[in-house]
Amino acid sequence: MTSPTDTTLQPELPHDAAWMRRAIDLARRGLGRTGSNPSVGCVIVLDGRCIGRGVTADGGRPHAETMALAQAGPNAAGATAYVTLEPCAHTGQTPPCADALINAGLERIVIAQRDPDPRVNGGGIARLVGAGLSCTLGVLENHARDVTAGFLSRIQNGRPFVTLKLATTLDGRIAMATGESRWITQSAARRATHMLRSQHDAVLVGSGTVASDNPMLDVRDMGSLPSPVRVIVTGSKRLPDDCRLLQTATQIPVWIISSGTDTLQSLPGVTHVPAAIDDGKIQMSDALEHLAKKGINRILCEGGGRIAASLLNADLVDEVVLFQAGKVIGASGVASIAEIARPNLAAVPKFDLISTNPVGPDQMSIWRRRSAD
Repeated sequence: MTSPTDTTLQPELPHDAAWMRRAIDLARRGLGRTGSNPSVGCVIVLDGRCIGRGVTADGGRPHAETMALAQAGPNAAGATAYVTLEPCAHTGQTPPCADALINAGLERIVIAQRDPDPRVNGGGIARLVGAGLSCTLGVLENHARDVTAGFLSRIQNGRPFVTLKLATTLDGRIAMATGESRWITQSAARRATHMLRSQHDAVLVGSGTVASDNPMLDVRDMGSLPSPVRVIVTGSKRLPDDCRLLQTATQIPVWIISSGTDTLQSLPGVTHVPAAIDDGKIQMSDALEHLAKKGINRILCEGGGRIAASLLNADLVDEVVLFQAGKVIGASGVASIAEIARPNLAAVPKFDLISTNPVGPDQMSIWRRRSAD
């Protein structure tokens, strides 16, 4: 728990972490579904019993607090609300959530983290405290920040949170020298990839991956989970005439980042995203800034090696999800990441292991960018 700087904030109680964990689990369910808004979870508790819960609705509205209050009804009076992000204090398309909590007669609000959005940033807490509610801040803050990492990155860094997904052999290869790559990993890992896509707002590939794999990049066999926006970095290459991404753009949007002057952007369902060009190469930092302006909080990069290297070289990768198969191809195979221009080992990108788990016969590990040595 963070140390409150405002003396009006109240200390954490023994049962707070357990209820906040439930709210965080709810928030995680909304990843990839809430548009530019963060996915927030809210649990309302009275006399040790949950009487209302909510997660930010698909598209970003209604907010989690509104959903939970509607479920709790008049029983919310005198209750405690657990919220994964500071309730908003500004009027947008809906009234402030802080006011809704106040008007419902709640007695106490427990908040995992402040909202860095300049329209909020402590204003929600101040409004709640000013209305006489007891407020506690910082319960399971780091856990909540993991869920809101995309929103935080877009607000604070001006770019989406970037997850690099790799599916490799034990020696880091993604294809044979002939280009054969189906399938490096098995069906369980591919299913986990579909779940991963559903938790991101966009999935990013380069024209090389489009040409070699002709992927769909959608979410399949996962019930009603949505598919992300498909983003293609084309450089100056022409996309294949049979490109399935373009053929299905009216069903699932396709955004194209291109250094060329092609007419792909005029196709139905296709949107052009501008990006600066340097020495004939698309500057991924600028491309990500434009994606953030379009409301993308979390983006999943699925290839290929040049795109991965470009993002790593620019220190733009926040997380690596590695699926590793028990196979060895050797030096003739295609490397998962192209050349990284760093002069020595001390300067290469570094990541800390967060978790590792078997996925069928393969292994899935998650690595988070190391902020400092």
